[in-house]
Amino acid sequence: MSYTTDIKEEISRNIGSKSEMIAELSGYIRNNGHQTSHGFQLTTENPMICERIEKQLDTLYETRVKKEVKDSLNFSKKDLLVLTIEDKKDFILEDIGYQDQNGCYLEKPPQYIVGANEEIRAYLKGVFLSSGSINDPKTSRYHMELLIEKSSEAVFVQKILNLFDLNVKILTRDKGYMLYIKEADKISDFLKIIKANKAVLYFENQRIYRNKKNQANRLNNCEQANMDKVVATATAQLDDITIIEENLGTSLLDEKTQEALEYRKKYPEASLKELSEIISIETGNPITKSGLNHRFRKIKDLATRFKKLKAEK
Repeated sequence: MSYTTDIKEEISRNIGSKSEMIAELSGYIRNNGHQTSHGFQLTTENPMICERIEKQLDTLYETRVKKEVKDSLNFSKKDLLVLTIEDKKDFILEDIGYQDQNGCYLEKPPQYIVGANEEIRAYLKGVFLSSGSINDPKTSRYHMELLIEKSSEAVFVQKILNLFDLNVKILTRDKGYMLYIKEADKISDFLKIIKANKAVLYFENQRIYRNKKNQANRLNNCEQANMDKVVATATAQLDDITIIEENLGTSLLDEKTQEALEYRKKYPEASLKELSEIISIETGNPITKSGLNHRFRKIKDLATRFKKLKAEK
């Protein structure tokens, strides 16, 4: 079972007030249904959603709908459930804000359907049940989308989503419009809006796990980068020491710098900080990382002079 299916089945178990049922039906039917010669048809692959729509229509309008099972045309293993509203069709479509008294499609639902916060949430729930999906945060990138056929409906849904500061974007597709969110915190907020509480807990747990994993990876990468830098620095210093010793130039260095040279040979993998601490402890003469670095600059300068002399020969 997919994460999207889990969400839809969770919110399908929630029971709202009659005004919320009407708003939810409006969001669902405006983004799912279409007129046919036999009546008004709704389609879904989810039996729980199908049952919810049937119950809401029966509760609100005391009407039974015709239900058929058809083979899915999108190569899905699930059958397609088709609900056909025949009895009281026009009354229902007017009441849920799909059409006006003349049977003409409404560009957006009437204000009485989405006039209050709870009704707006219910409308968005209906839209999500009809055409929404959210990637599983455990296995994929953060992404939530709603596929909407009509431009006026897409703009309206984007507007009410952004009433909750969700930063919803919209893209044109071949067969309609895609509203989408890619920010994890905004997707979590949307789940709270449609009251998918269990889905929120799962989403947040996976989000925390991913954040901690990413943080650990960044720390490991940082530590590795630091180790690589330490090795590169030590290797360069040892190369300089080799050049000086090959040219019998150690005596040209002062006593403290010769000391640094010997300790580098003794501890070839130590960082400058570690080496400064070792020298301070073993000699009893404190030296800072900066002071030790100054001595190695002298070693580098002398090695460079020997390289130039060799190049001039």
